[in-house]
Amino acid sequence: MRSLRAAQTFRSLLSARPLHGAASPAAAAAAAGSRWCAPLVPPPRLPPPSPRVMPAGVAGAVSFSLTFATVAAAEAKAKERPPTDLLPQNVVLYQYQACPFCNKVRAFLDYHDIPYKVVEVNPLSKKEIKWSDYKKVPILTVDGEQLVDSSDIINILQRRIRPDDELTNEEEAKWRRWVDEHLVHMLSPNIYRTTSEALESFDYIAQHGNFSFTERFAVKYAGAAAMYMVSKKLKKKYNITDERASLYDAANTWVEALNGREFLDSSRWLEA
Repeated sequence: MRSLRAAQTFRSLLSARPLHGAASPAAAAAAAGSRWCAPLVPPPRLPPPSPRVMPAGVAGAVSFSLTFATVAAAEAKAKERPPTDLLPQNVVLYQYQACPFCNKVRAFLDYHDIPYKVVEVNPLSKKEIKWSDYKKVPILTVDGEQLVDSSDIINILQRRIRPDDELTNEEEAKWRRWVDEHLVHMLSPNIYRTTSEALESFDYIAQHGNFSFTERFAVKYAGAAAMYMVSKKLKKKYNITDERASLYDAANTWVEALNGREFLDSSRWLEA
């Protein structure tokens, strides 16, 4: 239960803007780029995890990574579809399935019910984005125009589909920076915490990409090895001593900021 609550909380944290009165926790959590929100009943402060709460292997690769990519997104319902004349056309997202920044963009698109195609990028060869000078994901093309960087993508799309919305306020900007500069750095050390968890995560990525047998083998083993090393470097760089505790601390930081409210700034965003 604690891992599920944490996953719901993190999904809302990966959103970019507060919500216009979401009808359900899943809808609210999937609304990246709409309105900052939290589950309708904020979870209690989360204690440090125990082995029973976070079993090895599955917890690392599935609970923290795949939950973001599948569970909440699958349950999300669009609440703010743009006017037809402002709805983007021919939208293609180049992504890694387990990438938090890619999930931010997917959540925004899903929440606004913007149709799009997904191209899973080979993390080793990156052949799917050889046409671009930008060699990271996400990349979003909208009617042939390339947009890069998850926050910039959301900002640009938000202005296009909601041109009358006011600009990001100081409080919103602070929390978006916190997500990009703090929260996301807690994820890789948890997803790729051990070699078995790294392999489990990349096995999922390899199976869900349009890869040949040889490419799947290379992606799984070379990718897992690379990200396992990256996770250790991130731990050292950001002075993370306990991955799980740091992740729970991040969730608690958000829950405490809500202070029992359904929305971070409900006075501005709630509508009848």
